[in-house]
Amino acid sequence: MSNYTYTQDWFDRAIPFMEQIKTNFGQPKRILEIGSYEGRSTVWFSENLLQDGGEICCIDTWEGGEEHKEMGVVEGVEATFDANMHALQANIAGRNNVTKQKGNSVSWLAEHIRRGSKFDFIYVDGSHTAPDVLTDLCMSWQLLDVGGVMVMDDYLWGEARDALHRPKLAIDAFVNTHAESIGVFGVGYQFGIKRIK
Repeated sequence: MSNYTYTQDWFDRAIPFMEQIKTNFGQPKRILEIGSYEGRSTVWFSENLLQDGGEICCIDTWEGGEEHKEMGVVEGVEATFDANMHALQANIAGRNNVTKQKGNSVSWLAEHIRRGSKFDFIYVDGSHTAPDVLTDLCMSWQLLDVGGVMVMDDYLWGEARDALHRPKLAIDAFVNTHAESIGVFGVGYQFGIKRIK
């Protein structure tokens, strides 16, 4: 809807990839989103993918990663996210719940592991440095239900950057390490897997 505000829309290019999730795997009940920025993906998931009565847990520092700081696009990000979530709740009339979890992903993922949380869709789009991405993937894997789907964003991002400062190396390492437990359903700018055991 038109009452959302975004200074950046990096998610729009991912929508065709995301639409195949609903078509091929159905609508998730619990979504974990690592990296929410201004809430563009959160809004789309809530309005187009999540089951009514479902929940999205959004983990972010709202401080931006190294690439955001380089571009100078960090100021006001959290306030924009909050305003978009307020607009979202008005638009969906309470059909689902968005939980904002501010802080670093390691702390929140550890808390979800401690609680025994499970999700049927996980979207990994937080830090873009390979060590951070690998940590997010390994920790969130413990939270993904068998049969659940994980999408890793920015697989092809930042090719001019050093390999340790972009996600691809970490995603490749994770996917290769878990090859016996996953089915790959899409590879492009996003990398999509389903947990099969």
